[in-house]
This record gives sequence, structure tokens and C-alpha cells, in this order.
Amino acid sequence: MRSTARLAACAAVLLLMAHAPFASAQDARTVYRCPGPPVLYTDTLSAAEARERNCRTIDGATVTVVQSPPRRAPASAPTAPGARPAGDTRVDPAAQRARDADARRILQEELQREEERLAQMRVEFNNGDIERRGDERNFARFQERVSEMRAAIQRKEADIAALKRELAKLAPS
Repeated sequence: MRSTARLAACAAVLLLMAHAPFASAQDARTVYRCPGPPVLYTDTLSAAEARERNCRTIDGATVTVVQSPPRRAPASAPTAPGARPAGDTRVDPAAQRARDADARRILQEELQREEERLAQMRVEFNNGDIERRGDERNFARFQERVSEMRAAIQRKEADIAALKRELAKLAPS
């Protein structure tokens, strides 16, 4: 009996020894930490590639891999006439034409208001021949108001030019 027990124990030890190198080779892969934004932790590089990229080995540290949750599809919005499925980024041509027409109308209204305001400002400015107000006994205060009016007119002209450029970008409807 002694010999069979001894034989079984030796067989068990041999099995463990035969399996141990295989298990340690799989479990103990070399993990490298590679510098640079972003820092890369990998076990897929060879030793030569790791040296080339200035990577260092991480010994004895456990590495935890966290997987991000799967992306969910956005909730479907109520379908409107001419609407496309969720994920489709194309816009219905009729809807786009309507948006362009609205944008053009809004820009034209704004341009008209700005041109009217500019005309009022020019009347007040009177080509620089502005009447002094009663509270402007000091000539420097009067000159400051004149320069502010001049600057406001220049800003308004720049705003009008920008509106005209935006209108030119939109195709006529």
C-alpha cells in the first residue's frame, strides 16, 4: 500500500508541476506602461517594441480593466411629417427649405430695423453739426458724446454689412 500511495502522490506532484508553467505563463504576462498623453498600459507589445517606445514594465501590480457600458440608442422622438429615423442625420429637403426661408425672413426683418435705426442715428448726428445740450457746459463732455455717436454709427454700419453678408449666403427663395 505504501508504494501505491507514494505513486499517487508523485503523480499528483508531476501533474501540478506540468500544469504550473502553463498557468504562470498565461497569468503573468508582462504589462508595460508607455508614456505620453494618453498613458498606455498594454501587454501586447514585445520587449523590443516596449524599449523603442520607452515603456516600463509593471511588476507585481494588478491591472484592472474596466469596460465602458454599451452605448444605448437615443430615445425615439415622436415622428413628425417628413421626419427621419433617429440616427439618420439627413434633413428632409422640404424642411430645410422652410428653415432657410425662415432664416432669410428673420435676417431681412433685422436688416430693415438696423437700417432704420442707422437712419435715425445719422439724423441725430447731422454730419457732426450736433447741437449742444444744456448739461454739456464742458466742451470735452460734448466732444465725448460726438465721438460716441460716431463710433455707434460705425458699429451699426458694420452690423448692417454683416447682415447683408449672411443674407448673401442664403439661397434666394
